[in-house]
Amino acid sequence: MIKELKTLIAVAREGTFAAAGNKIGLTQAAVSAQIQRLEAELGFEIFDRKGRSAHLNRMGHQILLQAQELLRLYDNLGSTTVGLPASVLVNIGAIASVQRSYLPDALAKFHQQCPQCRTRVIPGLSMELVNLVDAGEIDMAAIIRPPFSLQSDLRWTTLALEPYRLIVPRDVPGEDWSKLLSSQPFIRYDRSSFGGRQVDRFLRQMHFTLREVCELDELEAIIKLVENGVGVALVPQTATDQEWPAGVRALDLGQHTFHRDIGLVHRSRQSFTEPVRILAQLISEQVRAGSE
Repeated sequence: MIKELKTLIAVAREGTFAAAGNKIGLTQAAVSAQIQRLEAELGFEIFDRKGRSAHLNRMGHQILLQAQELLRLYDNLGSTTVGLPASVLVNIGAIASVQRSYLPDALAKFHQQCPQCRTRVIPGLSMELVNLVDAGEIDMAAIIRPPFSLQSDLRWTTLALEPYRLIVPRDVPGEDWSKLLSSQPFIRYDRSSFGGRQVDRFLRQMHFTLREVCELDELEAIIKLVENGVGVALVPQTATDQEWPAGVRALDLGQHTFHRDIGLVHRSRQSFTEPVRILAQLISEQVRAGSE
């Protein structure tokens, strides 16, 4: 069971069975077999499979938390730390771009200030992480603001407004973003994500006729495809994308610019434990420092 749990964590992190297999040295078929065996033992599915991607469903997120804790205990078997007071655990969900930008420095400062605490970062899409906060399974989540009203007991704290840009291959001439968007192959930000829905609404409102060639969720992959000349794309300019790759040009949308609202979804601050409050504050400070 230990190897199946390790495989589960790898798939949750990597997003596909193939990528997880590459990470832990297994074939895609072996990864699939281990996940099927784990789901058979549990009696329910833990992944929503869409094409080649695999995202944890609601029960899957719960199992992931338990698997991480079981593996931590397994790794500590025979350790002299057994019997010491349990440390305080803070669970935070985060979309991929936040994990690559604001979160690591905030976590580093948090562990300096609160050495008695542990943190667990739960990856996922914004919708999945909202559900985990709502269910009380994680303390807060750094996500894209949902396009709907939050449940009455949830709160939203904006961290950053990231403007969308049209990115084009460096060797494609022209400065008129609307002409380039209409004439060049288009790489679409996945519509199952909140950010992708923003792009979709913008395109429908502007009545663009597009020649779509690809749709995917990972922003780094979209940027790489543009750099390789596959097409153009509408993506948010994140904290990690202040300088675009050498093979990419970013065009401002002018008066039509729209933004991705990145923030924390959480319960009322009155219900925060002190470690959760400190981490939320450090994340906010890190975002402000990055924008100065």
